[in-house]
Amino acid sequence: MWCSQENLPSPKTILSAAASLAASAILFRTIANDLIPDVVQNSFYSRLQKLSSQITVVVEELDGLTPNEMFEAANLYLGTLLSTSTRRIKVNKPEKEKQLLVTIDKNQGLVDCFKGVNFKWVLVSSQKPASNGKREDHSQSEVRQLELSFHKKHRDMVLSSYLPYILNKSKEIKEERKVVKLHTVDYNGTDYWGSINLDHPATFDTMAMEPEIKKALIEDLDRFRERKEYYRRVGKAWKRGYLLFGPPGTGKSSLVAAMANYLKFDIFDLDLKEVQCNSDLRRLLIGTKSRSILVIEDIDCSVELQNRDAENEPKTVEDDKITLSGLLNFIDGLWSTCGEERIIVFTTNRKDRLDPALLRPGRMDLHIHMSYCTFSGFKTMAYNYLRIQEHPLFGDIEKLLDYYKAQATPAEVAGELLKSDDAQVSLQGLITLLQSKNKMETAWQDITVGK
Repeated sequence: MWCSQENLPSPKTILSAAASLAASAILFRTIANDLIPDVVQNSFYSRLQKLSSQITVVVEELDGLTPNEMFEAANLYLGTLLSTSTRRIKVNKPEKEKQLLVTIDKNQGLVDCFKGVNFKWVLVSSQKPASNGKREDHSQSEVRQLELSFHKKHRDMVLSSYLPYILNKSKEIKEERKVVKLHTVDYNGTDYWGSINLDHPATFDTMAMEPEIKKALIEDLDRFRERKEYYRRVGKAWKRGYLLFGPPGTGKSSLVAAMANYLKFDIFDLDLKEVQCNSDLRRLLIGTKSRSILVIEDIDCSVELQNRDAENEPKTVEDDKITLSGLLNFIDGLWSTCGEERIIVFTTNRKDRLDPALLRPGRMDLHIHMSYCTFSGFKTMAYNYLRIQEHPLFGDIEKLLDYYKAQATPAEVAGELLKSDDAQVSLQGLITLLQSKNKMETAWQDITVGK
């Protein structure tokens, strides 16, 4: 509908109004100069100029439906900077986690200092408009974003140094807080895996191993963890394989737990009997994470692996079982490059039963013999179980273990030490066990010589 020209103000009226506004502005400025101190005026104008030179970087929680790694990292990092002056904080207890997660609450500000420069963060939260008039779930309708404000001259430093610093710092925080998990095969779970927290208390300090072997293993693990660029330079997947072999009860499973606790790596326990075919094996490998330990226990008897020559014969059902070549490709073929910083541990009671193709470097890089208990290992256990470092009966035990070579596993020794809190009683029971072991070994040798 068109407005008539009769309703429009005349040019004279417009000029009169403009002159009145100009006069009011001059009057206001004169009064301000007379009544407002110069310090306050300068501060006000300085703030206006500062605002005009500020840049705001918006870090949204989601990129479409995909979580924004930068938001997660910044939110975690800022949670460590909260002080007593912060009025509102958000506390969350994730399922299966032991620690509380403390983060900045919505519409709260925080100042971080990096390389002498202050950066202001604010968590902004708003409600997403409902679509089609339907009321959406609150967790889906809330839109969160972090806003980072700073002087425009620091733009390059923010993008090249500050934000990458936050990403790296958040990874360190995650590692410190990480709860090691044990994953087992679950075809109904995500990526064929289900998980629980690993509460195994084993550490290298509690392992009844020879000090030289323990030291060599720790050094090997440390060297592996620090050689990312080395593996990339030589063109090899960043992984390492270990073979733990020895009689039952010598602590192979406990050593795996000690390795996981030391590295803060999750354990993926792969029972080959539950894997139906090579394609499932590949799917399981893809489902494992980087910085993890893949464990295949009792590799010699967990599955009947076909000889590679027999694999060339025609099959009635394609890919209907796990083959040796499928397992080898799983270990060090193209599929083994899915992920990085991965450790593969095999355990067996009989090393001589394994196919030589499995034993070569690149598949099983380091072979660790888990032997019967020695006197050195016994002393570690005596301190852990009885809190003693010396005892009159230690001499007899040393002779039985190191001189007469009584074959008792760490599990058997632990069984005796658990029987009583009285060191005299426990050690005497252990001596009796070792003597019986020695007599059995001597009798068996006599029978063998007689034959």
